[in-house]
Amino acid sequence: MENLDVKGRWHILAWEQIFDDGRVTYPMGQELEGFMEYGPNGMFCAITRKDRANFTTGGQWNASDAEKAGAYNTYLTYAGDWEVEGNVVTHKVKHSLFPNWVGGEQKRYAELNGDQLSLTTHKLEAGTPEARVARLTFKRV
Repeated sequence: MENLDVKGRWHILAWEQIFDDGRVTYPMGQELEGFMEYGPNGMFCAITRKDRANFTTGGQWNASDAEKAGAYNTYLTYAGDWEVEGNVVTHKVKHSLFPNWVGGEQKRYAELNGDQLSLTTHKLEAGTPEARVARLTFKRV
């Protein structure tokens, strides 16, 4: 099987969570901004909900915990090395807003259709009522 060519920058179109029972949710809503980039020096991902609220209670470090939590809940970023084997893209995470990913690998099942790339996770919370996959769809820039 030939490896997919995912090199370059990809603009985010959608982030869906698709549950086994048919529900579909959107962790950051349906209006997103950001990109995934695969290059010779690594990969970088930055995704945010469009029109995030500014802090009103303070600055970057002294705003209220509620505003800081809201900012965290509307932004995802991580970076590291990457590789493709067949239709599986592996992100070898070196830096992440979500500290649990640092030092680990995030495997994504990739589907390339023209200038669109879909990356799907393995089954999350399998065997529970919350069993689902996450699918992110991008367009080549």
